[in-house]
Amino acid sequence: MQVTQQRYYSPEEYLALEEAVDYKSEYIDGEIFHMAGGSTNHNRIAGNFYADLNFAFKKLDYEVFMSDVRLWIPKRRIYTYPDVMIVAGEPNYYNDRTDMITNPQVIIEVLSKSTKGYDSGEKFQAYRTIPSFAEYLLIDQNRIYVEHFYKTNNKRWSFGEYDESDEVIALSSVSFQISLADIYNKVKLTEVDGQELQEGD
Repeated sequence: MQVTQQRYYSPEEYLALEEAVDYKSEYIDGEIFHMAGGSTNHNRIAGNFYADLNFAFKKLDYEVFMSDVRLWIPKRRIYTYPDVMIVAGEPNYYNDRTDMITNPQVIIEVLSKSTKGYDSGEKFQAYRTIPSFAEYLLIDQNRIYVEHFYKTNNKRWSFGEYDESDEVIALSSVSFQISLADIYNKVKLTEVDGQELQEGD
């Protein structure tokens, strides 16, 4: 991400700018960062997860949102666009705007080389200030690898990692399971065991 200009914006100025452009930006305590467009792998992974969640929750009291819905994190003054969010019950809309929510229970991020450090570090810290937030998945788009964090009690989190296509991830805070084979369906992997594939491999 890159800062759009060297100045500070109010949340209202940021929202006005977002409505005037055809690309998305993240707002972090006064600074605006342009978000790079996603790759086809990124889109496939987020779409695969969203489709399975949406089907599983069709008759349950959960809603699933993709990256067009903005998340407001008041304790860090952040507006951001998670790749996939699960909300238990009704979404809490910020300022009665249906494009902004405040109460995700599960957040799923698809990583790129440029965002993986931020998503697993400062962004995860910001997400943990959300009272409803209980589970976090970080999915590598270049190799089969998923990090899974879930809250066990106040300020305590457990961690699991998955790197085999026949493994199944079971969410902790909601009743849902998905295989890595389904997550990575049609994804063109560029790495195996952390090593970049050569053309023709």
